[in-house]
Amino acid sequence: MGDQATPPVTGYPAPAGAPPTNSNGYYSNRPPPSGTAYAYAAPPPRAYNYNYNNYNPYYQQPDADAVRRAVFLRRVFAVIIALFIIIGVVFFIIWLVLRPRIPEFRADSLSVSNFNLSNNFVTANWEFQFTARNPNKKISLDYQHIYAEIFYDDESLAETSVAPFYQDSRNETTSKAEFAAKGAFVEDWVVERINKERPDIVFKVWMLARVSFKAGSWRTRSRYLRVFCGGLTVGFARNSSSGNLVGAPRQCRAGL
Repeated sequence: MGDQATPPVTGYPAPAGAPPTNSNGYYSNRPPPSGTAYAYAAPPPRAYNYNYNNYNPYYQQPDADAVRRAVFLRRVFAVIIALFIIIGVVFFIIWLVLRPRIPEFRADSLSVSNFNLSNNFVTANWEFQFTARNPNKKISLDYQHIYAEIFYDDESLAETSVAPFYQDSRNETTSKAEFAAKGAFVEDWVVERINKERPDIVFKVWMLARVSFKAGSWRTRSRYLRVFCGGLTVGFARNSSSGNLVGAPRQCRAGL
């Protein structure tokens, strides 16, 4: 009966190799006796691979020739850009020093002879005299391939070429353009308006010239210069086929 004071212990039996328990049924912190083996073997230590030079099949080493070509192309582009910048700076400095200006033009006179308008056909001779002025202090001008055309309103009546000429700085040159129309066809509205305007008829002269600017050894490429002289009123005497410019000379517009 003395065993009844100790309550029976229920539960599962301790696994083989478990640490011993104390009198209360709890596991003891004491190490197991020597020679006691665990039921399960300890896992082997994990092997670490510290080789960082593993081959990656998806990574390809850059081609040395391709790298050299890329470097060469970058250097070529850099040189080209640098040259453009240097040339631009040089031209800008030249422009600041020389300050090129567009030449000025003036219509001095316009005379008409043998003017005849009949059945939509015009026959006449024009002589247009003009003055070109070079306002530049250090630049000379070279005019070449000068083309001229005379109009009534927007209707072209005749065209011609003007002799080329050369201008020094601060110089004026007087030249002339001679036009001739022999039976040139015009529209009906031109005939009606000219007959209404007479004895005063308004003409326009348009010129196109290739001009280059020169200062010492510096010379620009040829540029197209456009000159427009409008409002050239020619007065005809009654029943006369000849007339001359009415009023004072007129300034023309010029631009590149």
